[in-house]
Amino acid sequence: MMTLKIKNSTEEIEIGKIVCVGRNYAEHAKELGNEVPEKPVVFLKPASAIIFSGDEIKYPPFSEEMHHEVELVLLIKSKIKNPTIEEAHNAIAGYGVGLDMTLRDIQSKLKSKGHPWTIAKCFDTSAVLSKFVLKDDSNLTLNEEIYLSVNDEERQRDKLNKMIFKPAELVQYLSSLMTLDKGDLIFTGTPKGVGKVEKGDVIKAGIEGVAELTAEVC
Repeated sequence: MMTLKIKNSTEEIEIGKIVCVGRNYAEHAKELGNEVPEKPVVFLKPASAIIFSGDEIKYPPFSEEMHHEVELVLLIKSKIKNPTIEEAHNAIAGYGVGLDMTLRDIQSKLKSKGHPWTIAKCFDTSAVLSKFVLKDDSNLTLNEEIYLSVNDEERQRDKLNKMIFKPAELVQYLSSLMTLDKGDLIFTGTPKGVGKVEKGDVIKAGIEGVAELTAEVC
């Protein structure tokens, strides 16, 4: 059982499923040569992929090109299905920072064959999480910057408001496809600037007013 820690709280929440959204920033979609989507691009990660700030990201032996992707992560507080946009907003319990580590060489090979991305996204340690902050304590406006550095060299920095599909819209859409439950996490997509990491690299990432995380690639 994996649990999340909440800032300024003793509560720990059991993690459910991890729903991820790809290509949710137009410039990131373009940098990888993808079309800007009309609907969210959806995939899943298993709970076994999760590690936390301070843990080590393990470089799988079957890949030679692991990329970093920093994302705003939503925590769902209650079971929800086919909500209004207001109900979708109210279903968000809090926010965190996440890394969606991606095996880009594996992903490219799979895409070229029309196969799912699963192997490129679901390996152990591919989902790095910060502590979470309750929505009521964060006052998130989406004008905040999301950022990431590798060995103190900045790689990603952008405004959250550049997301194509905003948090409540994602909750509404995703819950029309599958029931969302308390403890589910939604990775909301990454901005431009993704790139390769090597063993020994130290990744630092954060979102203004939300949280920060650090992880070393090993």
